[in-house]
Amino acid sequence: MTMRPSTERHGRLLASPWWRAGLAVLAGALPALAFPAPSLWWLAWVALVPWMLLVRSALTARRAALEGWLGGAGFLLAVHHWLLPSLHVFILVLAALLGLLWAPWGLLVRRLLGGVPGPGWVVAALLVVPAGWIGVELVRSWEYLGGPWGLLGASQWQVAPALRVASVGGVWLVGFLVVGVNTALAALVSAPRARAVAVVGVLACAGVVAGVWGWAPVPELAGTVRVAVVQPGVVDGVGSVQRRFDREEELTRELAGQRVDLVVWGESSVGQDLGNRPDLRDRLAALSRSVGADLLVNVDARRSDRPGIFKSSVLVGPEGPTGDRYDKMRLVPFGEYIPARSLLGWATSVGKAAGEDRRRGSAQVVMRLPDTRGRGLLVGPLVCFESAFPDMSRQLAGDGAQLLVAQSATSTFQHSWAPAQHASLAALRAAETWRPMVHATLTGVSTVADPRGRIVGERLGTDRSAAAVYDVPLARGTSPYVRTGDWAVYGSLTVLALYGVVELLVWLVGKAARASR
Repeated sequence: MTMRPSTERHGRLLASPWWRAGLAVLAGALPALAFPAPSLWWLAWVALVPWMLLVRSALTARRAALEGWLGGAGFLLAVHHWLLPSLHVFILVLAALLGLLWAPWGLLVRRLLGGVPGPGWVVAALLVVPAGWIGVELVRSWEYLGGPWGLLGASQWQVAPALRVASVGGVWLVGFLVVGVNTALAALVSAPRARAVAVVGVLACAGVVAGVWGWAPVPELAGTVRVAVVQPGVVDGVGSVQRRFDREEELTRELAGQRVDLVVWGESSVGQDLGNRPDLRDRLAALSRSVGADLLVNVDARRSDRPGIFKSSVLVGPEGPTGDRYDKMRLVPFGEYIPARSLLGWATSVGKAAGEDRRRGSAQVVMRLPDTRGRGLLVGPLVCFESAFPDMSRQLAGDGAQLLVAQSATSTFQHSWAPAQHASLAALRAAETWRPMVHATLTGVSTVADPRGRIVGERLGTDRSAAAVYDVPLARGTSPYVRTGDWAVYGSLTVLALYGVVELLVWLVGKAARASR
């Protein structure tokens, strides 16, 4: 029996190392479409299958590791492609380096799904392959490697059952289930001897989601708080810092008489330290008096009381700054500091990397609003991409914060996927913690999510310059994720450790058997 021409052609393509390399990059990039702006959330549940089928067919372990690496680089490039204007060629270097994290994952896929795996191998794959993916995400989530932007579970930010799962196990549990379904589908295609196990795997993941949806607790609503977000829009050119402040002041004055409890400005909304500029301090205090509420502004400036430039959330009341201040702790690599500047300082010559490193804060802060209409509300501030870190919002909720506020600025990436990607994190953090989140930006997208992760009111897009008022639902109680922490991560690491022990024992037994011959 002869092969059809198309089959022969496909076979030759899959045998070509260059074609396989290109396919690995494209297959790795495919899951990026599940994130905003495309937001094809359903794609995440099948998007890894082509990549896994390619890797499992690798003739050697070295080839599988290479295709895991290339796919990881493709994924990172696709999810972070909007960084290209800022980092230029350096983004290729970063993607290549971080893509290496997926090389061991490629080895796992080939080891457990390669050849014609039986039911036992597929059962192991359904646990170990998702655990390996979570292990990769955990390592790359380290702030010095770029942070947890683009975690696969975050693609499900608008799916109510997934948000309920996040309240139990965080974004990590959602990601584990997503990869578990992809693994089962890959096995369904490639493992005819174990298709029943693969079907059971899909049903088991669906059962976990259904079980959480049916039996997991939900937050108990406890009134509302009235929060205003001030988004000045794009203000460029000479004197932009002062003109932006003037526009924010103008928009804030429009809130007078609307009985708001808190007014939130975006990241870098104040470009000069208030200790050096009593005139700005007085203008902010006058705004607070006219609106009848405290202002949470963000100062991006060289401080007057200590060396260096800080990004700080500052609460300002009718008499001026209240003393509540949070200095940003986790900085954006290259955007706000250069890692190992003595070695990588050249990045400033090829992109928009930080000319001077920002300084880090030392601790998270929970701020208390005046005991008036705000009822002494406790607010937990985050700055910019800190909203991507699940542990930071969980810490604030554990410390008593009733409202999470993220102050952000994605002006540099105004016409890219970045603003929508960033805004989507508010829903996820709110669902994880049972605490509503206000995501306030300079130029959009600004949004508010309730304690279940549902969007409240209008989203202020990148084409808006406006102030918007939101009646934000509050909740009492503590979510399972805040109580139990990252158990899905620890469980994944335990699975990987047990798998490693089993593989070591198998190797030792095999070695002993060979020696006895």
